Amino acid sequence: MGRFDTALQVLDLLGIAVFAASGALVASRKQLDVVGFVLIGMITGFGGGTVRDLLLGRTPVFWLKQPELPAIAAAAALLVFFFAHRIESRFKALLWADALGLALFAVLGAEIALIAGAEPWAAVLLGTVTATAGGIIRDVVCMELPLILRKEIYITAAAAAACAYVALRLAPLPRDLSLMAGIALGFGIRAAAIWRGWSLPAFKPRPARDYPDER
Repeated sequence: MGRFDTALQVLDLLGIAVFAASGALVASRKQLDVVGFVLIGMITGFGGGTVRDLLLGRTPVFWLKQPELPAIAAAAALLVFFFAHRIESRFKALLWADALGLALFAVLGAEIALIAGAEPWAAVLLGTVTATAGGIIRDVVCMELPLILRKEIYITAAAAAACAYVALRLAPLPRDLSLMAGIALGFGIRAAAIWRGWSLPAFKPRPARDYPDER
């Protein structure tokens, strides 16, 4: 394994920990018990990859073959359970780490889909699912409005990262360059949205038109 792949593997593990911690912070707001923290943390960390693997027919799903992954997610969730008040004070740092994890998971998810034989458009979709579905499931379970349905630029950044990677691989460009470009684009879009407070335009209701009564 080369240095680049080793770095990606380390970032992947950190991304799972960050996603699990963000899920556990939602559990803290809901005042769940320790089991709830671990469950919501693991849903957030693995939900997207699990949906991707099931759609691709890759069973058993990835985390069942790597026992260290559930251990990392559970440890991150337990850390939040005991130190949630301190972690919330550093939420901004967690937000930036989440942005990097979002871009990384989108690109790696798209790569896995391409390797499994998915069409390019499907690979982009599955990369986006990998990065965001865990958060969707977390929010639904915790009865919150899913983040992707809010005005925040989140799923757009994931889709851009996956799309850039797939397009560059089809160009074709080297794998490492395609991966770095996709991650950089996804992270850049999400980071700009956090830094500048950007959001997508929301629907603004307008008065309905009056139609004459033709009866």
